[in-house]
Amino acid sequence: MNSRERVALALSHKEPDRVPIDFWATSVVNNRLQERLGVSTEEELLQALDVDFRYIKGPRYIGPELVTRPDGQVEDHFGVPRIPVQFGEGETAGTYREVVDFPLGKATSIGQFKDYPKWPDPDWFDYECVGEQVAEARETGKVIVFMGDRMNRAAQLKPAMYLRGIDQIFVDMVLHREIAEYLFSRISEFYLEYCRRTFEAAGDGIDIFFSGDDFGTQRGLFVSPSMWREMLMPGFKAFVQLGKQFGYQVAHHTCGSVTPIIGDMIDCGLDILNPIQPDVQNMDRRKLKTEFGDRLSFHGSISIQKTMPHGTPDEIRAEVKERFASLGQGGGFIFCTAHNIQVDTPVENVLALIDAYQEFGRY
Repeated sequence: MNSRERVALALSHKEPDRVPIDFWATSVVNNRLQERLGVSTEEELLQALDVDFRYIKGPRYIGPELVTRPDGQVEDHFGVPRIPVQFGEGETAGTYREVVDFPLGKATSIGQFKDYPKWPDPDWFDYECVGEQVAEARETGKVIVFMGDRMNRAAQLKPAMYLRGIDQIFVDMVLHREIAEYLFSRISEFYLEYCRRTFEAAGDGIDIFFSGDDFGTQRGLFVSPSMWREMLMPGFKAFVQLGKQFGYQVAHHTCGSVTPIIGDMIDCGLDILNPIQPDVQNMDRRKLKTEFGDRLSFHGSISIQKTMPHGTPDEIRAEVKERFASLGQGGGFIFCTAHNIQVDTPVENVLALIDAYQEFGRY
C-alpha cells in the first residue's frame, strides 16, 4: 500500500496496513539524523524514516525589503520585530527568533489600527513557485500538505498577539471588542486571500491544508468557549471552508487543552486535529476518540515535553504502543509528535520513535 492510499483510508476512518507517519523536527535535529543515517538531503531522510507526508513551503516573499533595525532586530511582513537568540551549547545549541516589540501595543483607537502602515498585502508574494513545489513533491508519491511557517500560516489569534501583545489582545477581547474584532478581521482577510491564491496556484496538487492557531494553555482555553465562538470561530470556519472549496482535507494545529471547542471545530468542517497534546489537562485521548473519533481524525500526541527528551527508548516504545491502542483503532489517526522534536532530544530517542511506529502501528 502506498502513502496516498494509506492516508486516504485512515482519514476515511478505516484501517490501512499501518498508521500513517508524519515527522516534525527542528532543522538541528534533522541535520543530526542525516549525519547519523548517512543521508545528504531532507528528502533522503524522510524516505529513510518512511514518512508519508511532504510539506511544500508555499509562496515566496517578494514584497518591500524587510526592515533590519540597528540592534539586529528584523521585522517580518507584519512589521513585527524579532531578534536572534542563541541557546544551549555543543550538540544542544540552536537559534530562534524572539519577538521583542509589539508594534500596535500602544494603539488606543480604531483609526490607529486602520492607519498602521505595515499591514501585509497578498500582492507581496510570488505564487507561481507553488506549482513548481507541488510538482516536485508529487514525484515522491507522498501526501502533499500546505501549512506555511509561523507567520505564513492561516491564523488569527497568534498574529494578533504578535501585533498587539500577548496580554493586551485578551484585554481587548473583554474591554475593547471593537479593536479585537478589527484585528481578527483584518488578519483573517489577509490569510484568506493569501491562501486562496496559493490554492489556485497549486490546483489539485495539495491534499491537506493545515492551519495553525493556539487556542489553549496547559490547563484550558485562553478564552471562554462562548467568546471563542463569537470572536474566533467565524474566521476559523472561513479558513476551513476555503480549503473545502478546493477539495482539500483540512487540519488544524492548536496547542493546549481545547476539548470544549472540538465539537465546534467539527461543525466548521474540520477533518484533522493536531496535536492532541498529551501533557495538558482534560484532553483524555480515549474519551476524545470515543466522542469525536467517527467525525474527526487525530494527528500527533507523542510528548516532546517529557518522553522524547527525557524518556528511555523503552518508554518511547510504550507511549507509541499506547497511542495505537487509544487513538489508532478504526483508523482516523496519524503518528507524529505533539510539536517539532527539539534539540534536547537524543538521536537515539528519535530512532526509537521511528522503530516503534513501525513495530506497533501495524493493523
